[in-house]
Amino acid sequence: MKQRTVGRSGLRVSRLGLGTLSWGRDTDGDEAAAQLLGFVEAGGTLVDSSPFYGGGTAQRILAELLDDVVPRADLVISSTSGVHPGGVDCSRRGLLAQLDNTLRELGTDHLDLWQVATWDPLTPVDEVAATLAYAVDSGRVRYVGARGHLGWQLATAATSRSLGGAALTATQAEYSLLARGVEEEVIPAAQHHAIGMFAAVPLAGGVLTGKYRSGVPADSRGAADATGPSVEQYLGADAGLVVDAVITAADGLGASPLAVALAWVRDRPGVASAIVGARDYAQVTGVLAAEELELPAAIASALDDVSA
Repeated sequence: MKQRTVGRSGLRVSRLGLGTLSWGRDTDGDEAAAQLLGFVEAGGTLVDSSPFYGGGTAQRILAELLDDVVPRADLVISSTSGVHPGGVDCSRRGLLAQLDNTLRELGTDHLDLWQVATWDPLTPVDEVAATLAYAVDSGRVRYVGARGHLGWQLATAATSRSLGGAALTATQAEYSLLARGVEEEVIPAAQHHAIGMFAAVPLAGGVLTGKYRSGVPADSRGAADATGPSVEQYLGADAGLVVDAVITAADGLGASPLAVALAWVRDRPGVASAIVGARDYAQVTGVLAAEELELPAAIASALDDVSA
């Protein structure tokens, strides 16, 4: 799998990342082990986690796989702090407490990338920035970033003097053919400040694979109470036109709709990696197959037009 540097940093990640949102919820430990091993054997390095993934169990499952299944040194582990069941807390106290708990859960002495999960209007941005800098200086993390920030919020954080030498390296947001709002402000802000973009939910909850074209399958995420609303937002009439275009392109290329949709967002300007969460190993296999697909410029442009 090809590797990319993130923003202007020297951090190298696989251009496809493995998400762990479903680990502990839809994916058990054995299935997670198969996913991780297959991903790493294909050259993948970036593994995205968070304290609240899988109802709080994803990181514990990942911890059980480190070194026993895959060497810790082979992974670029990204996690977040700032959001917990009680709400948002990006204070120095809140962020560092959650970071230390994450390190204990994972059984590692550092994160490769630590991201603030959201903007906290109650905490001064300089306090957040100083906390990120402290985490780097103390050796707890190697690089820092911000998720779920609007364009102006990302720019404000990136220019805080309290960051010192710990420049923001990455930002993460939903980005797909059915979710292009980040192109208005977030991506321009990230590119201006040389921050790499991690595209989350690049398949729009599976809608771009075409599986919902004729309705909601009973065994799909769209039919589940916990994940149904997140899928439903992508099922409008306009989405059908985009999905039809993806399927047409896939037929012409002899590829899967999944591969076409993923290749499109993976190669958008500013994107360092597209992070895909899978429920089982079969889905991971489909994602890894997309690594081989390079969209012709004419098809990429056509998809750009129909989804704009």
